[in-house]
Amino acid sequence: MAFEYIKALHIIFIVTWFAGLFYIVRLFIYQAEAWEKPEEERKILVPQLNLMANRLWYIITWPSAILTLVFGFWVLYYRWGYMQLGFMHAKLAFVFLLYLYHFYCQKIYRDLQNGPSKWSSTKLRIWNEVSTVLLFAIVFLIVLKSLISVVWGIVGLLTLSVLMMIGIKYYKKVREKNQN
Repeated sequence: MAFEYIKALHIIFIVTWFAGLFYIVRLFIYQAEAWEKPEEERKILVPQLNLMANRLWYIITWPSAILTLVFGFWVLYYRWGYMQLGFMHAKLAFVFLLYLYHFYCQKIYRDLQNGPSKWSSTKLRIWNEVSTVLLFAIVFLIVLKSLISVVWGIVGLLTLSVLMMIGIKYYKKVREKNQN
């Protein structure tokens, strides 16, 4: 019975962590665009967006990432036999990549809190999709529990990534056209 509670808490913190990751990069986009606004708008937008990013990052996203890890290890303790299966190694590799993504978001966060970033809003939109691709990979691996599915999953992820890139480029063109 305890295992089900631990697994439920792990899933809840995964959801809140991803919510934080999805929204923090959206805030990064708004912060990058705020630096391009006229001075009067920028004086209002930048402090507000910095405050929002700070609260999201340190009150929701970081605690959720830590608690996901804690409960994840706890779940793994109960299911240690999974460590002998290839799908779990692949899943943990994607989780490792997700934590690297999180740490790089920390760098972007710090850069944007200190002033304009070298990241354009377009690059940040692309960066925002990395967490989506990792989410797909992790969920499919843990649900299907199959390395054969990994091959098809990688093909699917590459296809999804290409479609997202096309969508981002299309959105940029539509947005630029509407601004003119």
